[in-house]
Amino acid sequence: MDLASLQGLSVEEKLELLELLETKDRLARENWLQSYKPYKPQREFHEQGAHFRERLFMAGNQLGKTWSGAAEMAMHLTGRYPDWWKGKRYYRPIRAMAGSETAELTRKGVQRLLVGPPEKREEWGTGAIPKSHLTGHSMKQGVADALASVTVKNEYGGDSVLQFNSYDQGRTKWQADTVDEVWFDEEPPQDVYSEGLTRTQATGGGVFVTFTPLLGMSAVVKRFLLEKPAGSTVIRMTIDDAEHYTPEQRASIIAAYPEHEREARARGIPIMGSGMVFPIAESMIKVDPFPIPTHWARINAVDFGWDHPAAFVAIAHDRDTDTAYIYDAWKLKNAPVMQQASVIVAKGYNNIPTAWPHDGLQHDKGSGEQLKEQYKKFGVAMLNERAQFEPTPDGKPGGNSVEAGVAMMLTRMQARQLRVFSHLNDWFDEFRMYHRKDGLIVKEDDDILSATRYGLMMLRRAKNLSEITPTRSALMPMGRSAGHPVWDPISGW
Repeated sequence: MDLASLQGLSVEEKLELLELLETKDRLARENWLQSYKPYKPQREFHEQGAHFRERLFMAGNQLGKTWSGAAEMAMHLTGRYPDWWKGKRYYRPIRAMAGSETAELTRKGVQRLLVGPPEKREEWGTGAIPKSHLTGHSMKQGVADALASVTVKNEYGGDSVLQFNSYDQGRTKWQADTVDEVWFDEEPPQDVYSEGLTRTQATGGGVFVTFTPLLGMSAVVKRFLLEKPAGSTVIRMTIDDAEHYTPEQRASIIAAYPEHEREARARGIPIMGSGMVFPIAESMIKVDPFPIPTHWARINAVDFGWDHPAAFVAIAHDRDTDTAYIYDAWKLKNAPVMQQASVIVAKGYNNIPTAWPHDGLQHDKGSGEQLKEQYKKFGVAMLNERAQFEPTPDGKPGGNSVEAGVAMMLTRMQARQLRVFSHLNDWFDEFRMYHRKDGLIVKEDDDILSATRYGLMMLRRAKNLSEITPTRSALMPMGRSAGHPVWDPISGW
């Protein structure tokens, strides 16, 4: 309605219109769930619930992670799922638990977003759970306006039950009967998380965690990022994914955070020990994949492993700018040499010079062969010498110090002469977690970064296509020419 039409209304008509608008606004606030429209990472978080029992939604501050947790819990409690929903569904009432660090924080966070402002009972029903579906509640003793539980009408009949807990109550308060879903908002202690996970075993239900990783490499973060048990997944959301901020607002928000907290609060990257080994913004090294020019030199690198994963990286070198590009990377655990080599051959990388560390000189207890020779036997073009820096002018060996290699990598990153294709999630996972404790590098989950270091140390041995002598691997599928591997449009090889 335009201004002219509004001016033409009588006083009674204006009052009636105001009442209608207020009613419309009230109904919208009492059915917030219907208008929930997730951003891409939030949608991914929901969708992964159909495939993974344990989910960690790790995001920066004020980006919408807790809203996502509240929206999903409300959908499961009510049985009301939007048309776009591809996550897990329940076709019956459920029992669930949710909570945060303290009873007070649970009231201010989880309860407020699910039910409405705690101190304004007349507005209960303006959270993610529609007012029309709130059928009952019980109060918590000792904390003003804090709920102990709510009952929620379910679309398939009956009532769902949600119990509010807090971590400071200890694990015993999470020892409820069997439940279908558990939501931890902010990072829980390991014993509390384990108890919540146990409560869902009988139902095959889900556990999801939403938090900003300010506690560093805690037990729960380590479980998801390093141990990676089957049935678990991690979804990340950075300030760049939050569409409600303008570029100027994002820059202002990041600048306001203490420097050592910026990566955690803006991008959901854990604060690590004494500090990250590579204190570099990902945007300085990340680059979208592109076909690599055929005249660029290439070198591979491997980090041998069995109990810890064996890792591989493929590096392209633009000699004109002295810029190295990591265009492929992966790791395999408990994989024999033949399996590792078969992946290299299948990707057409076996003719590219491949750098390797000093343990490649060790002999296999069974065959008596050196590790590097086993790769050679399957057609991988292993360099003749182990990875080390170029000899000094007076002829002394260049050495292979980890600290010197890390310093070389950091220098390249700072000069934008080390770039990594953005789709290489395993590479960036290690990059984010690589940290020092008491001044020393923590040698955990660094397999791909180690391979990267070896490749860069031997960059002088990289060759372009015209410099490579094709060989045939015993693992090469029939019909493939040894000199003409399958074209990869991303790697350009």
